[in-house]
Amino acid sequence: MITVTVVRHTDNNIVSFEMSGHADSGPYGQDIVCAGASAVSFGTVNAIDKLCDVQLEVEMDDDGGFLRCTVPKGLDVSTYEKVQLLLEAMVVSLTSISEQYGKHIKISET
Repeated sequence: MITVTVVRHTDNNIVSFEMSGHADSGPYGQDIVCAGASAVSFGTVNAIDKLCDVQLEVEMDDDGGFLRCTVPKGLDVSTYEKVQLLLEAMVVSLTSISEQYGKHIKISET
């Protein structure tokens, strides 16, 4: 199962997120839950980089199965708001996947 943990600040803004595990919803290379979750998360990281010119602090395993991203401190207000919007869109997309494939992906917030 893929577990996604979204860490929020007391103001409800996203500080970081972590994805770990494997969906195991199909054979390797044909796992649509894994493909969807990966596309959403990496697409978000890439969008933040290209559209906001912000590089999230990224940790990941070379063999897959683990991704942690943290929003850097010190962003100007406008950029920070854009980063937050993109991260919230990611959470909505991952939640949609979870609603359809709940046996293979779980989302929690702290």
